[in-house]
Formats: sequence, C-alpha cells, structure tokens
Amino acid sequence: MARPPKIRVLFVCMGNICRSPTAQGLFRSLLEREAFGERVEVDSAGTHGYHIGAPPDVRAQRTALQRGIDLSDLRARQAAVDDFLQFDYVLAMDRENLRHLSALCPRGQERKLRLLMEFAPELGIGEVPDPYYGGSSGFDRVLDLLEVAMQGLLADIRQRL
Repeated sequence: MARPPKIRVLFVCMGNICRSPTAQGLFRSLLEREAFGERVEVDSAGTHGYHIGAPPDVRAQRTALQRGIDLSDLRARQAAVDDFLQFDYVLAMDRENLRHLSALCPRGQERKLRLLMEFAPELGIGEVPDPYYGGSSGFDRVLDLLEVAMQGLLADIRQRL
C-alpha cells in the first residue's frame, strides 16, 4: 500500500538565521510530539543570501534551547523558485519578505504563499517581528508568537491529511 504524500512546509524570513529557523525547529519539535513527523516535512530559507551556510543566530539557538528545541543542525539557505514547486506552504514572517517571495513565485503557485501569522488570527498580529537588532527579549517574543501560529498551522495541515 502506497504511503500518502508528505505535506511540505517552508518558513521564510530575510536572512534565515533568526525567525525562520526558529519556526522550523519549533514546528519540527511539535510534529515529533504529535506524531506527524512522518507525514510532514519542514524547512526554512531566507529571501536574501547574506548568511548562506551559517547556523542560526546564537541568541535564537539559546532561546530555543531554553524551551527544549535544538536548532544547531540547521543552516541558512536562500529561497528559490523551485521552493514553490516543492512545498505546499511557503510561509513568510512579515510583509516585506512576502513581497520578495511574491516576486519569486511562479504563476499558478500563489495559493501556497501566506503570512505565517494568518494561522494565529486570535492574536491580531500580522507579522513576526525581526529580533536581530534587539535584545534577548525579542527572541522570546518570536517564540511566543510562533508557538501560537504553529498550533493553527498544524490544525490546517490536519484538515489536509
């Protein structure tokens, strides 16, 4: 009997060292806890190539590890046109990155592209703020927002499986 195809999720921010790898690690952890790891694949990318091959920001790793999430195996990469063909969800952290992704998106793939915070409408927050130039509290805030959005995303995926 053939296995059903995997749902593939891509999280995208600007440099792929703060928000999107944190989202990837958090969602990967949630999928493992919920026993969805076999059915959902997750990745992250940046709209800009500033940090290709670099691990997540030390502050992002430290904050995630305090919540039991290990990001140390992740490496930054840049989003590409092929991502829209390979992934079912391409989720931008903010409107600026959504605009960059929209310009990259092939015709007919637009339905895959969304803001991640659309999965947490109860918060009334449209974007995940970039913590890069701030203090450690910004990284905690990112994780707090992501935790809520991930629950909504998982509920959406459950409806598709």
